[in-house]
Amino acid sequence: MSDRQTQILEAAIRVIAQDGVRGLRIEKLAAEAGVSTALIYYHFKDRAGVLHSALGFINDQAQTYTDDAFAHTNPRAALEQMLLLEIQNVPDVRNNSIAWGELRASAVFSDDLREQLRATTQAWVDEAATLIERAREAGLTVRDVNPTAAAERLTALVEGLSERWLSGSISLERARELLSGAVVAELGRS
Repeated sequence: MSDRQTQILEAAIRVIAQDGVRGLRIEKLAAEAGVSTALIYYHFKDRAGVLHSALGFINDQAQTYTDDAFAHTNPRAALEQMLLLEIQNVPDVRNNSIAWGELRASAVFSDDLREQLRATTQAWVDEAATLIERAREAGLTVRDVNPTAAAERLTALVEGLSERWLSGSISLERARELLSGAVVAELGRS
């Protein structure tokens, strides 16, 4: 991906986070990115192309800030860290979480976005399930835990807690506390 495409997608995430998916207009995006509308159309074809690319970009960005979790040799600690890194008061994480929620809500009405969102979500669930399976093999979980089901519940909880925190319904600290408690509830005490 070129630097210019990255610049445009970063701007798209900011616009979606601020104005929602419906507020994403190519003219507004061009102004936010500091480029011409023609350049956006050149790189992304149309608004739908921007939305699809933005969803992939959000996933790639999340991967960059959750990669630190994999420095843990303990797969259970890596799982908890990966999930907690999705709920932090850092501008890029906040914007990604807000834009993700907006895109997820829009996917209800868009078959194309729905499929891409499903695939991205499944990849996240699979990553979490792999860590849970590794933790189970290392004796760091209850033996009868279903890794995929636990991963689905935990990743869904991250999304819900993130929305509650971002909307001011709960504090950041409470969201993180609840998430850590859910890991214990799902996997047992380590």
